[in-house]
Formats: sequence, structure tokens, C-alpha cells
Amino acid sequence: MAKRKMWTMLALLVIVSLAWTAFVKPEYEKKKTLEANGIESTLVPAQYQPGDNGEPGFLDGLRQFWAFTGFRNATPGHLIMIVIGLVFIFLAIKYEYEPLLLVPIGTGILIGNIPIFTDGGINLQVGIYQQGSVLNYLYFGVLKGVYPPLIFLGIGAMTDFSSLISNPRLLLLGAAAQIGIFVTFIGALLLGFHMPEAGAIGIIGGADGPTAIFLSSRLANGMNLLPDGTPVRNLIGPIAIAAYSYMALVPVIQPPIMRLLTTRKERLIRMKPPRAVTKTEKILFPIFGLLLTCFISPGALPLLGMLFFGNILKESGVTKRLAETARTSLIDIVTILIGLTVGASTQADVFLTKESVLIFALGAGAFAIATTSGVLFAKGMNLFLSEGNKINPLIGNSGVSAVPDSARVSEAEGLKADKTNHLLMHAMGPNVAGVIGTLVAAGMFLTNLK
Repeated sequence: MAKRKMWTMLALLVIVSLAWTAFVKPEYEKKKTLEANGIESTLVPAQYQPGDNGEPGFLDGLRQFWAFTGFRNATPGHLIMIVIGLVFIFLAIKYEYEPLLLVPIGTGILIGNIPIFTDGGINLQVGIYQQGSVLNYLYFGVLKGVYPPLIFLGIGAMTDFSSLISNPRLLLLGAAAQIGIFVTFIGALLLGFHMPEAGAIGIIGGADGPTAIFLSSRLANGMNLLPDGTPVRNLIGPIAIAAYSYMALVPVIQPPIMRLLTTRKERLIRMKPPRAVTKTEKILFPIFGLLLTCFISPGALPLLGMLFFGNILKESGVTKRLAETARTSLIDIVTILIGLTVGASTQADVFLTKESVLIFALGAGAFAIATTSGVLFAKGMNLFLSEGNKINPLIGNSGVSAVPDSARVSEAEGLKADKTNHLLMHAMGPNVAGVIGTLVAAGMFLTNLK
């Protein structure tokens, strides 16, 4: 066994030495010579030109092969992003943190950070930012905001607004949690981001990935021009990854804040069971909700319109096939595409910037502020409610738009305090209200900042 290991190591050393001598060293020496003569080296590999005896051409072919491999073109940034992608996949599989999102995104990060030969302006049409590539065409749905409305169509077809209809005051908790959006917007401005960029970053506070993608594709897409004529920065990748990352970490981030801000007595509050909601109410709610919210915030029409349209399909009772398609096949297909392309957009040279670090820091603060404001607002409401009508502050966290994960956190924390106190149905009220609130806020940003 020891001899086998020794011979294996010796063989690897020989292979590495030959590779260095045949490929890396000549290229490195050529680059040094050109730079010494003041000539910029693009390191474009020479085309395979066989010599008279075949040997020089053969070596040129091997060198050209080496020049196009990922091993030759890899940078520390690529390796860092590949590690991040593997972490996403690990968290999804090991701890089941939003696996339907993190597995496509993590795999997309790996795909987007395969090192590609681009020296001399060569376009192999394989990278997500290379015109004509398949990934570039798929990324069009992110860049132009096509995928998010389709996601909301599926969400609407899956959502039951009964909890909100039966207890409309829970709408206030969903509104309170949106404070995180506006605080983050102000924080981004203070850190030097321009108004449109700050608006796109602020929406992370709503913990809504599709909305973050839609708004950043409109406000921080690298193409729109600021008043002084300079283009905004392309922040779609960092904003989308931050939003989805914090959505996946809902069970980690929110519980400590909830326990810190509530007493044991408050966590034991039992809420009245929600009243039965009629079919007529369920049908009328998305219709009037569509008209009211879109009149208030027309900029959110593509998202709010699709959300309520999906719910109309569900509640009408006469379009079961369409509702079933929207909440299963359609949303699954779009989730795959949006996760993969958003992950692939985190190409190292685009993603690993100071702005990305600031966006992640702002996103963490936004999420904490949104959770805090929801819980504190519930505590404040209890000051004006009679004893039998009080709200358990543990459902205040669900005012963020992470449906239904934040509502599940409310349920889990309630059961820890009292194993018979189920809060899930109550928490779904502010949860769906938070979705609507985030979309309205996004529409306001889009209308006023674009």
C-alpha cells in the first residue's frame, strides 16, 4: 500500500512537471517578454498550425487546449464563489433551508463561475454575460423582469387569504414590517448608493426574492442613466442573492429577535380562532384587492396583478386546471430558471465587489429591522385591545414577505412556549399582508425613482 501511494505521488509530480514545462512556463515567459517590450499581452492562443514533422503543431494544439481550460483561467475570485455555491447546496441538503431555491441558486453559482477564456475579447458564447449564449438568453427573463410576475401568479394560486379576511387588523402587522424597507433605503443612501440603487437594495427588507429581482431589474440594471448621464450599477445579482439568502435563513435569524422582544406571558397569549370566511368573500377579496392596491401603486401592477389573478383562478372554482398549472408546473419551471440564472449571474468579477458586501450588510440589517418592527407593533396594538382580543406578538415577525416560512417560525416559537397553542393560521394573515405591502412599496419606488 505504501509503495502504491509513493508511485501515485511520483506519477502526479511527473504529470504536473510536464504540464508546467509544456504549457504554463512558455506562456508565462512569453507574457513577461511582451511586457518587458511594452507590448500588452492578450494571451490569445495561436491557432493549431502543424509543422513539417507534426511535432511543433502538436505542441501548439496542446497549448491551445490548455489556454481554454478552466484551470488556466481560474482566479481566486472564481474559487471563492465556487465555495459559496457549495455552501448554498450544503445548507439546502443538510438543513433543508429553502432547498427549492438554494439548490438551483447554488448550482447556478457553480455554473456562472466556471472560468472561461475571454482574453482578446473572444466570445465563446457560453457565459451568462456573453451575447448569444444560452445562459444569456435565459438571463433575459431576469434582466427584463419576466420571471417574477410568473412566480407571483403561482403564489396567488397557492395563497389562502382567509386569515386576513377574517381578521383585517392583521393587515397592520404586514404594513409595520415594511419599515425595514424604508430604513434600509435611507441606509443605502447614506452609504453612497444612488437613489434608484438604494430603492432596489431597500426592498430586500421585505424578504421577497422575486420582488427584489423585479425592482433591481428596473432600477439597478447597469443600463439606466442617472441625471448626470452616468449609468447605474448592475446590482441584480447581489440584491437577488441577498434577498434569497435571508429568505432561506428565516428560521435562523428571526427566533432570537422574537424571544428577545417578548415576555413569556406574551408568548402564551391565545388568540381567538379565525371566523369562517364565505366563498363570496374569497372571490371578492382579490378583485377589490387588485383594484385598490394598483390604484394606490400602479408601478406594482405586473406583480400585484399576477398575484391577485392567480388567487382569482383559485377561488373562482371554475378554473381549477389553470390554478393547478399555475401553482405546480408553471411556478416550478420558473423557480428553476430564476434560481439558476440568478446564481449564474454572480460571476466573480461582477459579484465580488465592495458594493456586494455593503448590500449583504444592509440586507441583514433590513431583515432584523423588519422582524423587530412587526413584533413591536403587535405589542403596541395590545395596549389598545381588550383582554380577550389581544394578539400574540410572536406573529409580528410574519409581516415580512417570506411566505410561508416566517409564519412557520411563528408556529414553532408558539409551540415552544405552549405545545397546544397553534399560531400558524393567525400568522398567515400578516404574512400575506406583508407580501401585498412589499409589492406596494416596490411600486412606489419604481414610480418615483426610475
